[in-house]
Amino acid sequence: MAGINKVILVGNLGADPEVRTLENGTKVAQFNMATTESYKDKDGNWQDQTEWHRIVLWRQLAERAGGSLHKGSKIYLEGKLRTRSWVNKDNQTNYTTEIIGDKMLLLDKREGGGSFNAAPITEEDYSTRPASASSQVAPPMPDFSSTQNADDLPF
Repeated sequence: MAGINKVILVGNLGADPEVRTLENGTKVAQFNMATTESYKDKDGNWQDQTEWHRIVLWRQLAERAGGSLHKGSKIYLEGKLRTRSWVNKDNQTNYTTEIIGDKMLLLDKREGGGSFNAAPITEEDYSTRPASASSQVAPPMPDFSSTQNADDLPF
C-alpha cells in the first residue's frame, strides 16, 4: 500500500516570498508561513501557540507567489513534507523539513473591498486556467428553507 504525504495549512506569511530563477529557467519561491492555534490553559487564560513552516513553491506557483503574496498575506496551502540534508562548511550534516506546495488559495480581501480571491491555484491547472477564472464567483446557494417544513423531515 502506498503512503500518504499531505499537508494542509491556513496561515500568514512572515515575510515577502523570495523568488529566484534557477540556471535552467525554473522559478522557485521560498517563504515562512505562521499558523496559530488558540487554547485555554489550566487557569482558564487564552494562550496562542504559533508554528512556523518553511514553504517552497515551484514554477507557475512560484511566479504567482512573487506577484501576489506579501508579508502578512493569508493563504490556504496544500502540499507535502520533504526533508533534505546538506553538509555545511564545518563538515556537519544539517537537515530541514519543508512543505512543497502544490495548491494555493489566496484568502486576502481584494483591493477596493471586494470578496477574497476564491479560485485555487494549482501546479497542474495553472497553465490551462482561463485568465478570467480567478475572478469568477460561485453560484449562489439555493434556498431550501421554503421547500420543506421541519415537520416533514423523514428523521
